[in-house]
Amino acid sequence: MNVTTFFENNLKVILPELFILLSVSTLLLVGVQYSTSEKHGYPVVVKPVAWMAAFTSFLGVLLVINNPFESQLLFNNLLVHDPFTNLVKAILLMTTASCLLVSFEYIKIKKVHAFEFSLLMLFSIVGSMIVVSSYDLLTLYLGIEMSSLCLYALAAFTRRSAFSTEAGLKYFILGAFASGILLFGMSLIYGLTGTTNFEDLAKILVGAYESNLIIPNGLIVGVTFVAAALLFKSTAAPFHMWAPDVYEGAPTIVSTFFAVVPKIAILGLFVRLFMYSFHDLINAWQQIILISAVLSMVVAAFTALTQRKIKRFLAYSSIGHVGYLLIGLGTGTIEGVQGLLLYTLIYVVMTLNAWTFVLSSEFGSKEGRAVYFTDLIGLGKINPLLAITFTCTLLSMAGVPPLAGFLSKMYVFFSAMEGGMYLVAFIGVLCSVVGAFYYLRFIKIMYFEKAGTLTSFKAMTREQSIILGMSFLFIVLLFLNPTPLLVMTHKMALTLVL
Repeated sequence: MNVTTFFENNLKVILPELFILLSVSTLLLVGVQYSTSEKHGYPVVVKPVAWMAAFTSFLGVLLVINNPFESQLLFNNLLVHDPFTNLVKAILLMTTASCLLVSFEYIKIKKVHAFEFSLLMLFSIVGSMIVVSSYDLLTLYLGIEMSSLCLYALAAFTRRSAFSTEAGLKYFILGAFASGILLFGMSLIYGLTGTTNFEDLAKILVGAYESNLIIPNGLIVGVTFVAAALLFKSTAAPFHMWAPDVYEGAPTIVSTFFAVVPKIAILGLFVRLFMYSFHDLINAWQQIILISAVLSMVVAAFTALTQRKIKRFLAYSSIGHVGYLLIGLGTGTIEGVQGLLLYTLIYVVMTLNAWTFVLSSEFGSKEGRAVYFTDLIGLGKINPLLAITFTCTLLSMAGVPPLAGFLSKMYVFFSAMEGGMYLVAFIGVLCSVVGAFYYLRFIKIMYFEKAGTLTSFKAMTREQSIILGMSFLFIVLLFLNPTPLLVMTHKMALTLVL
């Protein structure tokens, strides 16, 4: 039998991934052909390729949304397709397209001449989409490695910068270590259960604690190692040590990509693997997740107080948000999963807005962009609209009502209290209060700090203004009618848990 015919429906389901791979291959060939062409004068094709990469991402979103198949297992249960994977893939592609759109001015100013920059992002997205669709530990590992290899190259993309090279090397070494931990945990799970399939693992472990079955310690260790590796990939404490250095050293547009896209895929995988396959081992992994959540919130809240650089500050802010996200997973309930999904959607928009602000803060009178907090002195007078946009984003991150960030934190804390985790919720509220202080510090600098001379900023590009405007409207207006988003996340939670 022809293999193509045998897997015909499977190939139709993964059409978005195939389309992106084909597009990347075509753009790679075109870029190589034109950039080395003496006839055309060795043109720089970075921006055209980036435009085509962004357009490819938007077309990928349309393919994902219009997928005619509801739910299906693919390629002998190696991959899964359901409404949850569709949602996460659409978010991944939309976020990638947004990152590419806001990168055009950065590419021009930093004189990035390697067109492979945007193609590495698309390759990474294909790996992330495989991670989200994983239904087996083997495809999980392959997807993570495919995505990570591209991220290593992106972190060290500015070869003339020692900081970028250091960031890429540090990320590569620690990422390889995390991959080794993941493989070791997977080998223990396979050795003690005889399977790597998510569904088979769920069947073997069903009723593990209720029926007083003897659970091998090796299996608990394996699950712990898998959890540790995924926590590293999601920049959760105490595995966060690489994130601030990599975010600061990598090119700013790469830091924007790091802050949003990989976390979406890893959190989607986290929910499926631990709430489905390992749900009956919840007594073993719940404490690990909750300890990591508390550590992430506390470390981020108190370390961010001492930061003076914007990128490093946003890196610690991201670690803190991951802590709040893990609270939803640690509850092990439908409400907790809904809170996690809702927080993830809102976190993506807030983070994209904040990093787009960083990208658009290009000095007008001198070279470079805002690096330190003090570079934003007087922004409220120089560019009031940009200052108001960033202020609302900061207040949303702090959880101030009636902005979108308050809604996400409220649902996460309520799910923790419904699960009887009052101490975790209390620590989360305290960390939010501390976080509000360092977010308000930005507002003080922009509006009330006095300086001898005010620094002017260049006008932002049309693409950056569109992304900032749309994300700003989402943050400010979501509270007027959050019902569609709440209904969608609840349906996704039911799809995963039941």
